[in-house]
Amino acid sequence: MIKNITQKLYSDIPKETLYHYTSFKGLLGIVDSGALWASDVRYMNDSAEMKHTADLIRTDITRRMASGHNNPKLLNQFLNWVSYRMTNGHMLFGASFRSNGNLLSQWRSYSSLGKGVSLGFNPNHILQCAESQLFQVGKCIYEPEEQMDLIKQIVDAVEILAEKHEEDLDKSRRKPAQPYYDVFEKIETDLLRIAAILKHPSFQEEEEWRIVSPVITDYVLSPVLFREGASMLVPYFEFRLTLGQNESIVMEHIFLGPTPNIILSMNSLTLYLSKKGIRPREGISYCQIPYRQW
Repeated sequence: MIKNITQKLYSDIPKETLYHYTSFKGLLGIVDSGALWASDVRYMNDSAEMKHTADLIRTDITRRMASGHNNPKLLNQFLNWVSYRMTNGHMLFGASFRSNGNLLSQWRSYSSLGKGVSLGFNPNHILQCAESQLFQVGKCIYEPEEQMDLIKQIVDAVEILAEKHEEDLDKSRRKPAQPYYDVFEKIETDLLRIAAILKHPSFQEEEEWRIVSPVITDYVLSPVLFREGASMLVPYFEFRLTLGQNESIVMEHIFLGPTPNIILSMNSLTLYLSKKGIRPREGISYCQIPYRQW
């Protein structure tokens, strides 16, 4: 049941150019490596959606308990399990694209001191790259009613699984307070994928699409890398933007973010991309947003 939910959520196909906002430093890294850094979703800038999903589950469970649910032990265990696994469980990596490549809120996030670009890619190319690397592409969901309906379906699925498998009472394998954990583990992969695209309604203007990695259960044997974050090391995956070896990245369009040096910055950006064999099909545009040192 929950697998059907996940498959449906990741069945939407992007039709418009997909933009990835980044700094000049990020641009240099993307072009030199031919890849994006897909961060562990718990460490992303807007990673609060993982907590957001846990909060939605808490709201639904509270409602069920208040209505006199016949198995409060199951619901309490599920809530405790979700709260822990969202921050300590399997790893999932993602990177963000936007349908709108010229948003003031995104320039404020990524163009500190006038150093930002948004890189536009053909959506079919991103889908092909994702398929070749076993990533999925999902459209983020912001509508509160749609989110709560999804959470209701998830908790319903947990209840059905619990009825089918009953409690695991083997004390040699489980703590006495965790007899349903085997049931929850059956849905962990799908729950993580769903949580990765449920975002707080306040972010709705972003119109985000997210590439999402396979769920990683053994980070030691997986190609997980680490980079320096603002206050910690951040795990990440490389998401290749080319389909073959020694290919240049193909871009549809690029926006240059707000800058006090428009002409010089446009010129140097064009020179750099040309030297790297990158010629966006729709060219390079200035964002036309007045520069402010926000």
